[in-house]
Amino acid sequence: MINNMTHSNRDNATEERNVKPLVYLMTVMAWLTLGIGVILCLLNLHHFSDKNLHLMIGIGCLVGSVQIYVIRTAIHLVNNRSSSMKKRG
Repeated sequence: MINNMTHSNRDNATEERNVKPLVYLMTVMAWLTLGIGVILCLLNLHHFSDKNLHLMIGIGCLVGSVQIYVIRTAIHLVNNRSSSMKKRG
């Protein structure tokens, strides 16, 4: 049982990973989060203070969308680099 698990892990490590669905999903999530953040911020600008929960959630969504997109870009770049290194070597 343990031998089969280590063998399958080695096979998975040597296979080329397809991250395109993950990159696509993270792109969609980043844009949706950005849209939700913009809507929440614009609808709740009338009371600009830290006590306005919807405004704070909107700003958090704006920041979170950037973070999601940065992580998505990092995953995409690392995958592209590892794929190009495998093709060369």
